[in-house]
Amino acid sequence: MSILIKNGHVATASEDYLADVYIEGEQIVAIGKNLAYAADKVIDASGKIVIPGGIDPHVHLDMPFMGTFSSDDYETGTRAALFGGTTMVIDFILQKQGDSLYNALRTWQQKSAGKAIGDYSYHMAVTDFNERTAAEVVQMIEKEGITSFKTFMAYKGALMIDDGQMVQLMQVVRKNGGMVTVHATNGDMIDTLIAQNRALGNRAPLYHYLSQPEITEAEASARFTDMLYYTGCTGYIVHLTCEGALNAVRQATQRNQKVHVETCIQYLLLDASLYEQDFDGAKWVMSPPLREKKDQEALWAGINQGLVNVVATDHCPFTWEQKQMGKSDFARIPNGHPGIEHRVELLFSEGVKKGRISLPKFVELSSTNAAKLFGMYPRKGTLAVGADADVAILNPETVHVLSAKTHHMRTDYSAYEGRQVNGKVETVVLRGSIAIENGQCLIQPGFGKFIYRQKVS
Repeated sequence: MSILIKNGHVATASEDYLADVYIEGEQIVAIGKNLAYAADKVIDASGKIVIPGGIDPHVHLDMPFMGTFSSDDYETGTRAALFGGTTMVIDFILQKQGDSLYNALRTWQQKSAGKAIGDYSYHMAVTDFNERTAAEVVQMIEKEGITSFKTFMAYKGALMIDDGQMVQLMQVVRKNGGMVTVHATNGDMIDTLIAQNRALGNRAPLYHYLSQPEITEAEASARFTDMLYYTGCTGYIVHLTCEGALNAVRQATQRNQKVHVETCIQYLLLDASLYEQDFDGAKWVMSPPLREKKDQEALWAGINQGLVNVVATDHCPFTWEQKQMGKSDFARIPNGHPGIEHRVELLFSEGVKKGRISLPKFVELSSTNAAKLFGMYPRKGTLAVGADADVAILNPETVHVLSAKTHHMRTDYSAYEGRQVNGKVETVVLRGSIAIENGQCLIQPGFGKFIYRQKVS
């Protein structure tokens, strides 16, 4: 199939201009003005913005957590992502302590094979580092195209590794061309604060927030950067939320150290006051929790200072019934919220439309930087000849309201219920096929491909 997108405002991470885009098969074949190709389908993009398909490098689909599973699987999650202009996600494989990385890989392959509608890849979470794991890390990079390894500085007894294991993992990953990513919060301190609050009878969702103060994230982020500095490993902090953690990264730059940073759309837009509403605050229980308005200001500034490189979602949805598991105890509320569908539009509306970021910066944050950092560029993350034809067409003038009644995520509430958004993704192309058009998904489960990633430079 061939597609000609005419008269669009084409935007990449480096420039924006008026042009046509011609697609043949799965790739972009030509970009220029007044292209004369005869295409099977012509899309008039006059007055609209044509951007690379979004890449969300932080999602949790069909993930086991706290005795249940996140409510979006690979079919519903990647479909919802496509409706919002995101054509690729990177999910997290969770190694079980005492088990192998390859067993974990096979489990996630069964979750995704034949179900994914959009393209996907994996990060490998290392929760039990030993000699066998070290050998498997090398095999993941060399044979499986999985080059990023997630670590947890919290969740002791389930996901957390200690600093000694962290350093050993970094040494292996650095030597073989990978990257270590981290959930950077001080798990021991958090566990103590949770226990203290529960002992005092403090069981409301507000105490989820109060048990994870900013210092727990700032300290762990600084400690992680120190271990990266010692080992020379490439590192990436996921879902950074606050000024204190950002300052730890800023301090690391003073010794000429580069640390890659991701924040999530919710931390740019929502704040901890949402926890002050009885159990309804459970909708926003996630880890790390939402922070203060001063942290939002710091994150927006960090974006324009080049300290924050990626805006993701940490999409880990649960239904309201699942959230009720913690009705009488905040520590039993499943952590996570739905956002995979809204990231691109919210970032455009709150960022570009409100003058906080430029259009190229928007593309950089929502697609290009993730492609570069995780070994997929220039196949993914840009509009260029030879790139995969992953394209989103956004109408910047369409105003719409977010609601659980209209979203496509498999959960019965919205973290952004009633929020007005300026700009809507109307058409999405995935590898040369029309994926979203006229409010319908036109591709089927199994269309999504696993994307083999290159080593980190």
